[in-house]
Amino acid sequence: MTDAAEYLPEDTDAVREALIEWYEADHREYPWRQTDDAYEILVSEVMSQQTQLDRVVSAWEEFLAEWPTVEDLAAANRADVVGFWTDHSLGYNNRAKYLHEAANEVVSEHGGEFPETPEGLQELMGVGPYTANAVASFAFNNGDAVVDTNVKRVLYRAFDVPDSDPAFEAVASELMPDGESRVWNNAIMELGGVACEKKPKCDEAGCPWREWCHAYETNDFTAPDVPTQPEFEGSRRQMRGRVISTLREFDELPLDKLGPRIRVDYSPGGEYGREWLHELLSDLAEDGLVELREHGDETVARLQN
Repeated sequence: MTDAAEYLPEDTDAVREALIEWYEADHREYPWRQTDDAYEILVSEVMSQQTQLDRVVSAWEEFLAEWPTVEDLAAANRADVVGFWTDHSLGYNNRAKYLHEAANEVVSEHGGEFPETPEGLQELMGVGPYTANAVASFAFNNGDAVVDTNVKRVLYRAFDVPDSDPAFEAVASELMPDGESRVWNNAIMELGGVACEKKPKCDEAGCPWREWCHAYETNDFTAPDVPTQPEFEGSRRQMRGRVISTLREFDELPLDKLGPRIRVDYSPGGEYGREWLHELLSDLAEDGLVELREHGDETVARLQN
């Protein structure tokens, strides 16, 4: 079991106060930081999973204009929600499906009120540990210490914490002041997002932890490996998005009419042919996004309502 204290300065209170003062003095003003509405925060967290925050702002505002409350989203047509996701390039479409199903669970099983703990939130469809904790923190000030890639990088550099999930979690938990998960998790993620990036901006961003920081002292700014995002162009994710967009336009299509609209090199018997397309569509069907039916000798695809 990791002893978090061995990695932290003796004056831990000063470390905490320095970060919170730095954050409260100046931070990026995202609209979801101005609300404690659990629904609005959940939407922002799901959208942010694969999209840069600056790009999320307009999509988040448009989404809430279309479906202002969790009840509105629960009552929406799922194909419309998935279509919105595709149109705004917000990553895997099944996240839209899960967000829609989570809204239905909140309305049907919780009377429209979100659970207030990470454990309760994680019972909602598609809400994993990180998202559940973020919503509990930012909506209800009732979360645990967030440990994402940015936080790991900060702790690794500042306090020479080993590249180990248990160690990161122990130190992050020890650092977070009791009852202040909302401001603390926002602050430490902000530190990783604007000061302790892959290429650090210690002095430029006025990092509040420079006097304690091991990396700043040694000028060794290595950090744990960060998984690279796969190329989007030509990816399976891009092809899935094209299927959804095309079926929204044409309602339903047989494979050989759908295929050329997904890939210009589609050929029924080729590498990117019926077998490839059927596999892609089957994955979408398993995710509850597409329906497949046999019509004579042809397989026909349409969006699932």
